[in-house]
Parts: sequence; C-alpha cells; structure tokens
Amino acid sequence: MASRFASFWNHPAGPKTIHFWAPTFKWAITFANIADFARPAELVSYPQQCAVTATGLIWSRFATQIHPVNYNLLAVNAFMAMTGIYQLSRKIQHDMEIKEQPSVPAA
Repeated sequence: MASRFASFWNHPAGPKTIHFWAPTFKWAITFANIADFARPAELVSYPQQCAVTATGLIWSRFATQIHPVNYNLLAVNAFMAMTGIYQLSRKIQHDMEIKEQPSVPAA
C-alpha cells in the first residue's frame, strides 16, 4: 500500500504538481454544469455551452497526446464535453418546441 501511495505521490502528474491540481479544480465547472441540469432550458446559454463543449473536446484530445497521459485531465474534460453537449441538446430541443407551437393571433 505504501508503494502505491509513493508511486501516486511521485508521479509526474501527481499531487506535487500543477498537472494534478488544475484538472482537479476544473471539476467544479463540470459539477456546476451538472447542477444547471435542473434549470429551465430557456435559461441555457448557447455561447457558454459551446465554450464548455469545445474546451472539453479540445483538452480531452490534448490529454491523450501528452506523456505521461494525464487521466485526471482526460476525465474532467470528457465530462465537460458530455455535460456541454447535453445542455446544448436541451436548449436546441426547447427552441425547436417553441418554434413549432402555433402562434396565437392578437385579438
């Protein structure tokens, strides 16, 4: 057990480096996006969710290209991309439903 901890502690992307802490704190953005699932779809922002999705996709790719592979960075960004895509799909579906509703003529 001690050797596993020592291996984790001394890893190039371990807790003694920024390569560990930056993705760890980035989880807060993902959790905030998950909390926003409860918000009404009309309040979802296209620019914000496009940025979250793009960031997640770009940095997920980057995380697989560096050596050693930073799995914490890969995981947080994959989840960011997934939550962004889900939020965008909610917003698009909501906007399409609004568009399909017949307009009521003014009296």
